[in-house]
Amino acid sequence: MLPYEPCLRLPARRLRCRMSAAEQRLWCLLRGKQVLGVQVYRQKPLLGYVADFYAPAARLVIEVDGSQHLTEKGLEADARRTAALEALGLMVVRFDNLQVLTETTAVMEKIFRVVCERVRR
Repeated sequence: MLPYEPCLRLPARRLRCRMSAAEQRLWCLLRGKQVLGVQVYRQKPLLGYVADFYAPAARLVIEVDGSQHLTEKGLEADARRTAALEALGLMVVRFDNLQVLTETTAVMEKIFRVVCERVRR
């Protein structure tokens, strides 16, 4: 089990109840082991962060970014988060809300490819 801050459990639960439209659409396609039989969790605490989606078997974090991530401050925070998660051996894949909502098939193809590469034995 990867380390996380226990104080993030309650905020993660709250985030699960307030997912964006893009997160909801992606969750419908990821839940129930729909991608190569790989379990995916939503709003998963990892280190001091809450990842939008986490597939432990693929060691993959999927982030769905809103407009706040496009600011200079947001980009810097995302870079720190990505570096910290990658230091644990995780891969971080980012999509913005618009991509998920308008290019859903391409987003799922990318996720499928990454999961396929990372769960190979």
